[in-house]
Amino acid sequence: MLRNVSVHVINEMKNRTKVLLQQTDDELRQAIAAKKCWRCGCFQDTVNTLQKSAIIKKSLKSLLTDAHSLFEPKRYDCLGCEICWPAVAQNLAAEIDPAVAEGGHCATEEPEIRQGWPPLPGDYRVIRFQATVAVCTLNSDHLITELADTNIDGLSIIGSLHTENLGIEHLIRNILSNPHIRFLIVCGEDTRKAIGHLPGQSLVSLMHHGVNERMRIIEAKGKRPFLKNLDANHVDAFCQQVQVIEHIGTTDAYTLRNLIMDAAANDPGSFVGAPFEVNPIPVEEAEMPARLRLDPAGYFILYPDQLHQRIMLEHYSNKGMLTRRFTASSAASMYVTVINAELISRLDHAAYLGRELARAEYALRTGERYIQDRAPGKFNESANTDCNCKPSGGRNTLT
Repeated sequence: MLRNVSVHVINEMKNRTKVLLQQTDDELRQAIAAKKCWRCGCFQDTVNTLQKSAIIKKSLKSLLTDAHSLFEPKRYDCLGCEICWPAVAQNLAAEIDPAVAEGGHCATEEPEIRQGWPPLPGDYRVIRFQATVAVCTLNSDHLITELADTNIDGLSIIGSLHTENLGIEHLIRNILSNPHIRFLIVCGEDTRKAIGHLPGQSLVSLMHHGVNERMRIIEAKGKRPFLKNLDANHVDAFCQQVQVIEHIGTTDAYTLRNLIMDAAANDPGSFVGAPFEVNPIPVEEAEMPARLRLDPAGYFILYPDQLHQRIMLEHYSNKGMLTRRFTASSAASMYVTVINAELISRLDHAAYLGRELARAEYALRTGERYIQDRAPGKFNESANTDCNCKPSGGRNTLT
């Protein structure tokens, strides 16, 4: 009886190997037919790796030789194609010979660290630094906007993840540089068609199994999941800092919103022990301006017209000459018109005008009295290169 079971298992393994070899053959032929693959690192690395496997080479020797003969000088490591036939072929072959998974690699350039947070660029939206939940939407980019625009308490950063090497490296570095993040929700679709990348499965495998001595994510099934620009200390710290909440495949914004709020309610406090030297963004005390500089483009007088429910705006040159008059039903339409007309040239002047327009609109809606405030700071006569006039008394005209 036992012998019959063993024979059955062996036959099943042989049949499975035969199917995998045929599928590997099919994917390689697709790559061979695509000239863009001939000069791509994905194709060349895969062929070289399969030729080093005695098991694969024995069955696909002729095909691999033909593929190798098509090599052109490599122009790119990876094109990010929607379907990466070499990567799929290598993943299939790795089920036959696990050593195949260790061969080749995608691009591993050193990351360019930036000042501020997050230190590495990416396809993400920053909500607030001190919040405790990060969300990785994998290949479901639309979730970034859907969740970021809902002002969810506890959400720190939300972004996509498309690769299981550089993508995961950047995610780890950005999270380790913010000790407030203690939860990572992994959601969205894990792959586009048969692209070969499985960043979600690889990220979850990293949390459960870590990396081997070559910095390959253990049991990751994605396309060459090597973390070349990190070491084991970074991975250990990342696994200690964040609790991963696995919801791969979930794309419902309402469900994810509840997950974010539930996680934020269990905030354990800031993480201590990240291997990166974290340079926190200091909180700076804002200062009132010491002096006021006139805008060379002129100044404005504005007031709400309660009778017609309109905001009125007059523009004057610094010599006191009325140049333009505007009317609008909202502050937004007014400041857009002023900007497009190039009637403002200083950022402090623009900030002041925006504040006053908002006050005027509020007064218009509520019926409250509006008096235009004087721009903050002391008037600096010498800074005005267009004229030496000072602001007149009564209504403030120095905006």
